[in-house]
Amino acid sequence: MSLVIQDLNKTYPNGVHAIKNVNLTIPNGMFGLLGPNGAGKSSLMRTIATLQEADSGSIQLGEIDVLKNKEEVRKILGYLPQEFGVYPKVSAYKMLHHIASLKGISKKGERKDLVESLLTKTNLWQVRNKNLGTYSGGMKQRFGIAQALIGDPRLIIVDEPTAGLDPAERVRFHNLLSEIGENTVVILSTHIVEDVSNLCHNMAIICLGEVVAQGNPLDLVNAVQGKIWKKIIKRSELEQYQAEHQVISLHLIAGETMIHVLSDSQPDDSFEQSKATLEDVYFSEITSRMQNLPV
Repeated sequence: MSLVIQDLNKTYPNGVHAIKNVNLTIPNGMFGLLGPNGAGKSSLMRTIATLQEADSGSIQLGEIDVLKNKEEVRKILGYLPQEFGVYPKVSAYKMLHHIASLKGISKKGERKDLVESLLTKTNLWQVRNKNLGTYSGGMKQRFGIAQALIGDPRLIIVDEPTAGLDPAERVRFHNLLSEIGENTVVILSTHIVEDVSNLCHNMAIICLGEVVAQGNPLDLVNAVQGKIWKKIIKRSELEQYQAEHQVISLHLIAGETMIHVLSDSQPDDSFEQSKATLEDVYFSEITSRMQNLPV
């Protein structure tokens, strides 16, 4: 089952064109949707998750027309939004039972087995009877993915799932996502390049509502290999280098400013070639479009 998005558009009443002619084919497995805050990722995810209408275009999940058959989509959808609330005085165990019941799992024994399996898989078994209001941010995220997995979904959407998590929680969450079956379309929407690099075989970069690059992360990196150059400069020199070169990013290295420049050839002898990464691909696509915005 693949998710096929064609010519999708969404403009909000305030005039923001959040989704602009988006075309994507998303196969089974982990798919990364990478973009800065405000790029349109959440708008696209909410539209796929049937939480808002599109102005035009189509979304097809297998044989299901997503925009016309919302109830059919919801039966096979698992969704973890960027921000979600919990009932603070209800335990994870009781809440998952309740959600499973709402998703149509009516047999008590079947529901019990499912809930216990999910609590174990998400490493929440030991705290299953604690109220959700006492959970840490990482524990709430793991609870969020547990509820998203109820009902054996064929489409799972996770929106900024590791934002705000400490490094250990991020690793646990990565491991959990990587265990999700290959027969499921899993969309990971994030602004964290490392998450996509670690988890996804296919990806797209979105900026200002438009898809600006898509493909296999390794192929995208290979396309800029040999074109990334680095140099340590004085911070006061940054504006000059930005005027003379295509500076795609800057990093602080031991308190010094290092710039990365995209160029087919060595800008001058003071630059050193840098091994390209997915971060370089991301910044090269995002920076060029942000710089072309009208003032």
